[in-house]
Amino acid sequence: MTTMVDVAQRAGVSIATVSHVLNDTRPVRPATRQAVLEAMDALGYTPNGLARSLVTSRTRSVGLAVSAISNPYFTEILQGVEAGALEHGYGLLIADPHDDPAHERKVAQLLHERRVDGMIIAPSANPGELLAYLGKHDVPTVFLDRLVDTPADTVSDGPSSTATAASFRFDQVCTENAEPMAELVAHLAELGHRRIGLVAGLPGLSTTTERITGYRHGLANAGLPYDERLVAHGDSQSGAAERTTGALLSLAAPPTALVTGNNAMTIGALRALRERGLSVPADMALCCFDDFSWADLFTPRLTAISQPSKEIGARALKLLLERLASPSRPGRTVRLPAALVHRTSCGCPEKSGRPKGHTTSGRPESPKNPENPEKGPVS
Repeated sequence: MTTMVDVAQRAGVSIATVSHVLNDTRPVRPATRQAVLEAMDALGYTPNGLARSLVTSRTRSVGLAVSAISNPYFTEILQGVEAGALEHGYGLLIADPHDDPAHERKVAQLLHERRVDGMIIAPSANPGELLAYLGKHDVPTVFLDRLVDTPADTVSDGPSSTATAASFRFDQVCTENAEPMAELVAHLAELGHRRIGLVAGLPGLSTTTERITGYRHGLANAGLPYDERLVAHGDSQSGAAERTTGALLSLAAPPTALVTGNNAMTIGALRALRERGLSVPADMALCCFDDFSWADLFTPRLTAISQPSKEIGARALKLLLERLASPSRPGRTVRLPAALVHRTSCGCPEKSGRPKGHTTSGRPESPKNPENPEKGPVS
């Protein structure tokens, strides 16, 4: 079996130099590094990952915990994380917390026991046990898609992020939620709809809370009253969304337009409409948060908010590597812009122009303060 001694002899360097190249523990001149790598390739040398981790106290592995991995949105996030991990020489250990707080904590413990260097997690609606475990063991962590409360002051850190000084040093990355949702509602109102229903996600998730906030802003901007009977929770799942859409359709005064809070709930809402023989958009206009690959194949084609899911995954990995390099730096929360993909399920003709409020950059304009438009966007 080829050893480091063999590699050192072939490359004409010391064993220590080979170790520095393998473990990145000390700078090595480019020509020397190349000679070591060529010797490894010629001899077929495979580094011992366990021995390496003993030297560096790092396993060059990352734990990724997201629920519903089969969901296209999270699948693309996974692809973004994996691409970044491979580029930097890291492996992935993947687990599904099932949006269950107790299981989520167990998943974090199992990943930690496998000595991952850090974790990327989409937290549940009640992540208290998870936060306690991560904080107790000082695990480098990035939360994605859903945010956790960070009781701290914030300072500006660029156009779409904030730097957070928290008692625990975690990083977070997510999409803008409120403004894009407000834009969907405003567009439906512009088309003449006065009873706009919302199929919202799992209560307690930051994404659900922010999208409901955006829904209310959109109504207020259009001069429409908020009616809590038109908001029903589909719990971020297709089956629950199908049932709750049926309940909305059974109201004495049902909505004439629907907005769904994620792609899985969009499927459930479409099933409920089909079961009642209703067509989109003739009988019910429909817009959705979360674009997905099939949205352009439906008839009609679905008007949707598109999230930069692969970029979310890539940014999460980048934040984690920065945290590993500088463990004591302040935590950061990064928000990425979403874009409205305007199709025909909203009731617009196939080749209509952009709806009002859609910017050329793909980032929706900020909703105005419904109490005083002169004050600008709601914070």
